Amino acid sequence: MSVIRLTKEFTFEAAHMLEGYDGLCREIHGHSYRLFVTIKGEPVATPESPKYGMVIDFGVLKRIVNEQIIDRLDHSFTMRNTPDAEQIASSLGIGCRFSKIVMVDYQPTCENMLADFAERLRGALPEGVSLYSLRLHETATSYAEWYAEDNQ
Repeated sequence: MSVIRLTKEFTFEAAHMLEGYDGLCREIHGHSYRLFVTIKGEPVATPESPKYGMVIDFGVLKRIVNEQIIDRLDHSFTMRNTPDAEQIASSLGIGCRFSKIVMVDYQPTCENMLADFAERLRGALPEGVSLYSLRLHETATSYAEWYAEDNQ
């Protein structure tokens, strides 16, 4: 049987800040993210299976990505969990007014977000399906990529 790659695109809106950064992105700002998730595997070869000919049902892939990434980050504010993160959020009035604040243990750059996404998805995919690559567009002209072969 052939190994096939499938890709599904997802979108989400989120804001973040890069604490300690020496450019404009140290300020709170948002992005319309586009995430491309590519998995690989062999299609089900059992004719009696309702999933015959599929590597994974696109609906199952959508559910996994939504649970692991989109539901958590869509319309959120993400910031690095530093010793003074709560004080920063409080001084900005974020914690008082908004409830979807996501604290992460890394600087929330496109690159670091991809590494986080890869870990989350690798642990959630069904047996026989593996994560091949991720592409995250932060803007219409800028993106980062993650490939499994580079991260063995």
